[in-house]
Amino acid sequence: MKNRRNIRIMYAIALLQGMVFYAPVASLYRQARGLSLGQIALIESISFILSLAMELPWGIVADRIGYRRTMIAGCGIFALSKLIFWRADSFTDFFWERVLLSAAVAALSGVDESILYLSCGDDESQKVFGRCGAFSTAGLLLSAGAFSLWMADDHALAALATLAAYALAAALTLGLQEVRPPERERREPVRAFFRLLGSTLRQRRFLVLVVCWALYGVVLSTVCTWLSQNQYLRCGMSGRAMGWVYIAVSVVSLSGTFSQRFTDRAGRFRAALWVLLLTGAACVTLALTRRAALSVGCILFMEGSSALINPLMSQVWNRQVTSPDRATQLSIYAVLDEAVSAGGTLVLGRAADVSLDGAFCLCGAVCFVCAIAVAAWCRGYFRTK
Repeated sequence: MKNRRNIRIMYAIALLQGMVFYAPVASLYRQARGLSLGQIALIESISFILSLAMELPWGIVADRIGYRRTMIAGCGIFALSKLIFWRADSFTDFFWERVLLSAAVAALSGVDESILYLSCGDDESQKVFGRCGAFSTAGLLLSAGAFSLWMADDHALAALATLAAYALAAALTLGLQEVRPPERERREPVRAFFRLLGSTLRQRRFLVLVVCWALYGVVLSTVCTWLSQNQYLRCGMSGRAMGWVYIAVSVVSLSGTFSQRFTDRAGRFRAALWVLLLTGAACVTLALTRRAALSVGCILFMEGSSALINPLMSQVWNRQVTSPDRATQLSIYAVLDEAVSAGGTLVLGRAADVSLDGAFCLCGAVCFVCAIAVAAWCRGYFRTK
């Protein structure tokens, strides 16, 4: 049965958690407080590893205590991590901020999508996932506009405003209604988990797709969140200009609302393949250019194509779930995703410390390899779905 109240609340939470007011200078903010690009990448990798360690326990807990309670806990921890970020001024502070953020991400992983999927049904899921992503992007857009107008010279105020948005999102979780189906009978949780783990790991063709999309996500995060700001600097852009670029990126990312229309017309296999190939080309272009307009264009393309294709992947992930323990099975996929992300982020961060151009080329190579893997191994999967 459809639950419009849950969907509206989840849209509002996505909007508020998208309001990361310091995002246009996230990398520069950390560097100004003493971190190098290598240290930022190290903390990110540690964060992925911690999320990896906590992912499955949180998934099991969510299937036992309910998705609503898990959302309340996860969003509360998220708000606490932003409190520490606001006051952080050392490697240790940023490390502990990331520890809490990892716990929050692990708690919410699979649970937020499960609430949406069970509240709207499969027929509307890609559309709802796309809209939820668009609300998150709208939050980024609003916060980027506020940053450019009032906070460009006060990064601490931007961090405080982010804390306020996340605290309000945590409060909104109290209005959610439970959607997890009731337990049919008492089961052995450990035995049930290992049975589910075994059946999931036997889905080898699908796991290739999971790994490829994890690598694609690492490239997007590394290039668009961290390396892009250094690229803008060497192209001669000011901090205020970066804020306006971030607004443009946010506007482009609103294209997630057209995800279903795009994939229906382009074809699901073709859409995924071309996104990987063109993202790889954009990464290589960033290594070769010092022109601000071309650099911004590459980032805009990468963000826009990601917004169009990711709702499809969320639907594919959820359709693959066959167990009543939905959060646990999604957590197993997320563990694989985060294991790949941890290693990939560390490698790309080290490459960026050596050479920014080398890091961009490495990102391009990763996308091309993923495109080959998708074409070779996943074509049958896309055709049957």
